[in-house]
Parts: sequence; structure tokens; C-alpha cells
Amino acid sequence: MSALRLALAQIDTTVGDIAGNSTAVLDGTRAAAAQGAHLVAFPELTLTGYPPEDLVLRESFQRASRAAVTDLARRLGSEGLGDIAVVIGYVDGVDGVDGVDGVDSVDSVDSGEGVGGVGRSARNSAALLLGGRVVATYDKHFLPNYGVFDEARYFRRGDRFVVVRLHGIDIALTICEDLWQDGGPMAVAGRAGVGLVLTINASPYERTKDDARLDLTARRAREARAAVAYVNAVGGQDELVYDGDSLVVDAAGTLIARAQQFEETMFVVDLDLPAASSEVTGDLLDMRIERYETGTAPVPAYPAERPFVCERLSDEAEIYAALVTGTRDYLRKCGVRDVYLGLSGGIDSALTATIAVDALGPERVHAIALPSRYSSDHSLTDAEDLARRQGIGYDIVPIAPLVAAFDDALALDGLAAENLQARVRGIVLMGLSNQHPQSIVLTTGNKSELATGYSTLYGDSAGGFAPIKDVVKTMVWRLAAWRNSEADKRGETPPIPPNSISKPPSAELSSGQLDSDSLPAYAALDAVLIDYVDNDLGWSELMQRGHDPAVVERVLRLVDRAEYKRRQYPPGPKISARAFGRDRRLPIASRWQETAPHQT
Repeated sequence: MSALRLALAQIDTTVGDIAGNSTAVLDGTRAAAAQGAHLVAFPELTLTGYPPEDLVLRESFQRASRAAVTDLARRLGSEGLGDIAVVIGYVDGVDGVDGVDGVDSVDSVDSGEGVGGVGRSARNSAALLLGGRVVATYDKHFLPNYGVFDEARYFRRGDRFVVVRLHGIDIALTICEDLWQDGGPMAVAGRAGVGLVLTINASPYERTKDDARLDLTARRAREARAAVAYVNAVGGQDELVYDGDSLVVDAAGTLIARAQQFEETMFVVDLDLPAASSEVTGDLLDMRIERYETGTAPVPAYPAERPFVCERLSDEAEIYAALVTGTRDYLRKCGVRDVYLGLSGGIDSALTATIAVDALGPERVHAIALPSRYSSDHSLTDAEDLARRQGIGYDIVPIAPLVAAFDDALALDGLAAENLQARVRGIVLMGLSNQHPQSIVLTTGNKSELATGYSTLYGDSAGGFAPIKDVVKTMVWRLAAWRNSEADKRGETPPIPPNSISKPPSAELSSGQLDSDSLPAYAALDAVLIDYVDNDLGWSELMQRGHDPAVVERVLRLVDRAEYKRRQYPPGPKISARAFGRDRRLPIASRWQETAPHQT
């Protein structure tokens, strides 16, 4: 057996910031070297950030990514870090046809035609840097093209299985989806006799994914007959949130070490791995084995440190951390300083404000109460209570005179008059935000409302980011109660007024209005939404799950009719298996309906 100190750099990168991401690699490598690591690995597409989307189609972007790899290798060597092996992710091009040397000439049958007929010439790649140079590169074999992933649109799959002999240990390089699919690189690893499979990832968070991730990694380790080290990104990128949760399992699939969730960290673990003995080359399955030699001498003996497994977060803690992380990073990476939101005294705006305070600090959160003639007394008292508890800015802008002015000009009634109030609120919030540079409005709607169309276009849907867009109403209550409970445990003032949690929800757009006037009870509604939206079940499957047929018929009609509203909603953090936005894509103009068999 040979010893190896491995560092997994769980870092937060920014799409397009190649210079900044390269600096993060330098800093991370320096930290890993200070802890005596022999090998440090960074997440998928480290240098470009993930996902770069259509930036990949630009020759200038590919060229900058490739140049950054060789430049980074030189900088590592010149700054005294050439002795530690560094694995990074980047966008590579197909040699000779990558836009640097010429136009893609690969036929469309093999590569597929990209946007504008350019063709896919890029590859999602990893590079191992050592001694001031690029020692080896690997191209991702399996390209995900489901859910939030569009990699088949941008990349060509790799067909090489790359093994690097480092300190007498054979280490295979893989990238994210290579671990999730049967066969391919992990099966090849089992036949090639490697001691360690190193997989770099940008695997987005969703509920319970940490459990699936561990089970999968353990299963793949047994398939590869090798230890597997899994390093994941952390932070937010548009609607995606990365939870870190980097881990290492041995060849039997037993968990050795596991990093924190939702925290940047340098995770170091000492491994005992089999000394390299295999010389298998040639083709296995549909991959060509390539071997690279960097040195056969094992590292000198050193005192190993005891590995540690970080405690898992509870369901509520995990979701809340994802929402705070996604909100913080979206605002930071977009250059936003301050946020405005309408504070109604209800549970949704209360939770949104709390997430914003935890993400930015109270001094950057500005709450506006916008009472109308239908607003209850407790709306203002609860809103003011929350602002006082959290120390945020708070102003009251009565909208009754503004609504009256519009009403005199338009003479609206019924639903149009109700929606007018919401739209006036949207105008006020957007105006205040526009008045202050580097500010945006946070929308406060939840997934249950968004799913059923229980929101007003250009009213409560107006804004730049929607922190609880992917959180169903019943989970909103759970998160609010959890956040208050956590504050109690720490001896702090609970941030959310108890009355905001306990009172019946209402949009307060008409006299005595309650959500229950327009929607099924939230417990029944959310259960159907999770099965219809997240699990994509049709009518028959919904009946098999035991849902009330009348509720199902009503909910499905509401969901299907509201697609056009969802297209115009701001982005927000994805925390479910199927979020609205880039994850769930359905036509707006469609006559397909999920109905009972006798109605078809």
C-alpha cells in the first residue's frame, strides 16, 4: 500500500470569471500545500464556472479557457507550488477544429450541429497540472441532457480513459455524470486496475440528493474496485445551488471522510492505496486507455491524520441553507448591494425577509409595508414586529390613494380591481429599487402560488429574484418554525413573529379574503403539486397515490393554465427535484390535459 494525502477544494466559482477562478485555484493550492497535500482537486469547470451555457459556443471563450490552463500551470510552478499535483476543470476544444486553429470540420453525424450551425467543438475537460506544466487531460464521457443540464448542446463526449501514475499510485480522472451512468469510465476503472478514481463535480443541490450521492459513490467504488474521491462545487449560480458535500469512500464503498454542506472548505484526507501494478492499455468498452507517468516513488512516510465525517444537516436546515446560499451568491455575483421587498405581515414575505437578512445582513434589506383599504390591522403590526426583531429598514407607503387614481381613470371592478392593488404595489417597489443603484426587488411568492397561478403579473411577481420560488407553502411554514426554533436554541430573538406563522394566509385584495377561498387546503394542494410537478405523474398515477379526484382535477387545471405566468417570473434557487424555470419546460400554447379516462 502507498500513502497519499489528498485535498478536495470545495470552492465557489463564478461563471465567466476565468481570472478570478484561476486565482481561487492558486489560493486553494497554496492552502492544500500548507497542509502537506500531495494532490488537490477542484470542481468541474473550475476555470470557467458551471454552467457557462452559450458562452461555450464563443471561440473567444474557448480560447480564454484553454490559455488559462497553461498559464495556471506556469504560475503554480513559478510560485513554488509545482510539486503538488493539481486537478482542475475547464472548457477545452477539439484539437485542430476548436475555433483557435479553425472552424469545426467534424461531420454532424458524429458531433451534432450546434447553435447557428457552428457544431459542437468544445469538451468539458479536466487537466492535471504538475511541475509547471499540463501533464494530462481528460474529457467528460457522459454528457447529461436532462433536467437543468444541456451538455449535449455544447460538448462532444470524450472517448479516452486517462490514468495518471502519481507517487506510485494509479489515479483515474472522471467528471460528474461519468459517476451517475452505468458502464463507461467506472466500469473501465475496474478492469484497468486503478487505485483511486478522482471525480470532479458541479452537482446541483436538491432535497435528499446527499443520500443518493453517497449511495451512488459507494456503488461505483465497488464497480471500479477502487477508492473514489468526489469533490463538488459549492455556492449559487443563477437558479442552481451547489451544496459541496465532498466525500471519499474506499474500494468496498465504505465512507471514509465527508465535508461540510454549503461551506467553502479545503477538505484533506490521508489515504492508503494499492501501489500501481497494472499496465492494461488499449480499448475497453468504448474507451481508449491512456496512461501518464509522473513518478513511481512513493511519498516519504508521514504521520497520517484521522479522517472525519461532518454531521448531516436536517431537512429544514439543508433547504434553508440552500435558499440563503442561492440568494447571497445571485446578488453578489450580479453586483447587487441592497434589496427591497414588500412586507405584508404574512408568512411568505416574513420568510423571504429572513432569508435576505441571513444572506446579506440587516443593513442591506429594506422592507416596505403597502397597506390598502383591505389590509388588516395585524398586517402592519406583524410587519413592524418583524422589522424590529431583525433590525431592517422599514417604511410604510399607503397605496389607497394610488389605487383610487388608477380606478378613477380605468373604472375597474372584480378581479381586475383586485389585481390593480397588487400592480400598484409592484410599481412602488420597483420605483424605490430603481431610485437606488445596485438594488433589486425580491419577490415573495412560493411554489404553491406560482404553480396554481395565484399571483398577479407585474404585481407581486415583479422583481429581480425570488428566494422561495421553489418552496411549497407547507414547507414555508416548516422553515419559518425551524428558523425561529434555531434562534431559540442560540438564545436569540426569533426573527419571525409567531402571528405571521399561525394566522390564516390571505392576499388581502378584497374584504375578508383568504387563500382557502381560491385554493384547496395547502396540505392537499402541495401533495398533488409534488406528484404532478416534481414527480411528473399523470392522472392514473395520481389516483394510485390516493389523491382526491376533485382536488386533482382542480389543481391540474390551475397548474396548466398558469404556464404563461411562470415564464415571466424571476429566477430563484432550485431546491426540489423539478423546479419551475430551466428545470421544467412545457409549452404555453398546448391543448394537452391530464384528465380522468372517461373525459378523454
